[in-house]
Amino acid sequence: MPSTARRALAAVSAALAASAGLVLAGGGSADAANLPANPGFESGTSGWTCSGATTDSDRHSGSAALKATPSGQDNARCSQAVAVTPGAQYTLSAWVKGAYAHLGATGATTGDASTWTPAASAWTRLSVTFTAASSSATVYLHGWYGQPAYLADDLALDGPGTTPPTTTPPSTPPTTTPPPTTTTRPTTPPTTQPPATGLPKHVLTGYWQNFYNGAKPLRLADVPTTYDIIAVSFADAVPTTPGAVTFTLDPGLSSQLGGYTDAQFRADVATVRARGQKVILSVGGEKGTVSVGDATASANFAASVGRLIDDYGFDGVDIDLENGINAQHMGSALRRIHAEGGTVITMAPQTIDMQSTSGGYFQLALAIKDILTIVNMQYYNSGAMLGCDGKVYSQGSVDFLTALACIQLQGGLRADQVGLGLPASPSGAGGGHQSPANVSAGLTCLAKGTGCGAFRPSTTYPTLRGAMTWSINWDASNGYAFANAVSATLDTLP
Repeated sequence: MPSTARRALAAVSAALAASAGLVLAGGGSADAANLPANPGFESGTSGWTCSGATTDSDRHSGSAALKATPSGQDNARCSQAVAVTPGAQYTLSAWVKGAYAHLGATGATTGDASTWTPAASAWTRLSVTFTAASSSATVYLHGWYGQPAYLADDLALDGPGTTPPTTTPPSTPPTTTPPPTTTTRPTTPPTTQPPATGLPKHVLTGYWQNFYNGAKPLRLADVPTTYDIIAVSFADAVPTTPGAVTFTLDPGLSSQLGGYTDAQFRADVATVRARGQKVILSVGGEKGTVSVGDATASANFAASVGRLIDDYGFDGVDIDLENGINAQHMGSALRRIHAEGGTVITMAPQTIDMQSTSGGYFQLALAIKDILTIVNMQYYNSGAMLGCDGKVYSQGSVDFLTALACIQLQGGLRADQVGLGLPASPSGAGGGHQSPANVSAGLTCLAKGTGCGAFRPSTTYPTLRGAMTWSINWDASNGYAFANAVSATLDTLP
């Protein structure tokens, strides 16, 4: 969770586009060097279905490259359907240049598989691996709303080819089943009950800074009881052990507090827990380098977090990874942590991470829905984003809160697992700060249907869980204006 960090804008994967130019590479299960047609855009956009696209002499190789310019609510998507082998693994890659260039494929077993770069001043290779769910996948590139043109070149989809169809027609026409209608939401997962955490129905979460950056330094026990969950930020990666984390009280903070010791911090953990607050360890943040991308890293992460929970008396863990997440391996780690006593499991994804159920964070949230406490998405440092109604909303408004929360609420999370994350003051983020009054209006709109802006949800969510702020320290610097106002509003919710 950054303070004044630049956040990347993001992309939402559009609905499957009609595409042309299928190329079958090889026969049987032979490896295919490349499956898409015209992968280097040497023939313009032939074989592709594109919006706002031309070719340009600034290329990675060959004689041309794709140049596509977003406009209005068009993200300049360029796509192509390719024949693939169900159950086979493919690696999709492309060279891109410019800001907010995205590469992905629909038709993976996990939904969309995608990756992107916030800024590429030079040609940069993007790559993502996926397993084909059926005999067809759609590969795509796109930019982001209101941003300059992006360039793309030398796209490759490497993996097994497909078996050519038989040349002998069948004696009777086969019965075909039409493809399912594409919608903006997946079937909602089965309803699960809220996990037992001992927390109230509506909660306020705040991040306690284990470092000094100009915000008011606080001992943990100084945090007011208006905060129900205190997320200690942050755990640090262990460089020599993939996935493992550790925690050390920051010397700079200790100095600011006149010699705050590890023993005093541990005592404060016990103090705030005794008065009913939960204390969890947050992993990640803007500068975090923790990566849980395989089974070994998953085991290391779970074991190290478990030891810290036992050692310090934490109630659980918060996942604030801002450089990608592997839903499978992080999900396994969180289940082990929960089983071993980490009862409070929270997340703080960026807005991009929860724009679509195909994203890794959203997949993780749904995969551990039965043990997940709350997702406090960060409604800041994100510019403009799509709401659940398909319209673009800009940060800083009540509509931005309600229309984006709607995506999570319609995408499968229970209302008691959805929280609104906002900076406590303008100093707490690079952009997107809203007044506590706006935050309160967003909460009441979602929970009671009152106080809404132009966007009004189709239903109310009286069990909406609450709000989060970065950070408690910035809130303290501002006279606790955020906590005082928002906690009072939470008390009025059904």
